[in-house]
Amino acid sequence: MVAVGTDLDDWDLYAEMAEEHSGRIDYTVGIHPCSIESDWENAAKQIEAYWERPNRPVALGEIGLDRFHLPKETDGAKVIFEQQEAAFACQLQLAKGLDVPVVIHSRGAFDECVEMIDASGIDWNRVIFHCFSEGPGEMKQLLDRGGYGSFTGVITFKNAESVREAAKLQGLDRLMIETDAPYLSPMPHRGKPNEPAYLRHTADFCADLFGVDGDTFAAKTTENAYAYYGLK
Repeated sequence: MVAVGTDLDDWDLYAEMAEEHSGRIDYTVGIHPCSIESDWENAAKQIEAYWERPNRPVALGEIGLDRFHLPKETDGAKVIFEQQEAAFACQLQLAKGLDVPVVIHSRGAFDECVEMIDASGIDWNRVIFHCFSEGPGEMKQLLDRGGYGSFTGVITFKNAESVREAAKLQGLDRLMIETDAPYLSPMPHRGKPNEPAYLRHTADFCADLFGVDGDTFAAKTTENAYAYYGLK
């Protein structure tokens, strides 16, 4: 498993988990856009030091932009979104300097995220949009650049046909799945707190979607994740 960092509060926790369960759990470090506050620069200054540890993170993330959780008040939303953009740009440059993969959070801001990644000069082959919930048009933009999309339990929802089309466009050779626990539980647990065990339901659904057996699907998506994150 890869435990995805969101703020200072969980980086050390996940690093300790990775050390205690070496070979079973890895982790990432990054400031989630919804964790961006006025002192985000202080947190960002601490990111690089994690790559000096014996058990280094496997990616920088989860970073990006989020319009969904902005306040309704226009001026306040503008200020917060500008902070998100500044933090995102900073962390993209950190990832470029460290030459590590990035895990992107994009909610209501797909175009802006793509533009900023383009502008950063980061290698798109090391970019994955986590919880990909867009359609085939957005997926084509990622594929044209060399990027990836990772899929959650959303792909099992009845109203998520465009997400399924995006997954099929990407193809099994590039597919990765995830939990986003405790959110976005797959069917038949939709609406309940999510947990890693429920990933089996997403895997079974996707195996049917791609017309392969469960073992083949598990082996391929595991191989893809190992290759992307550089896992041993």
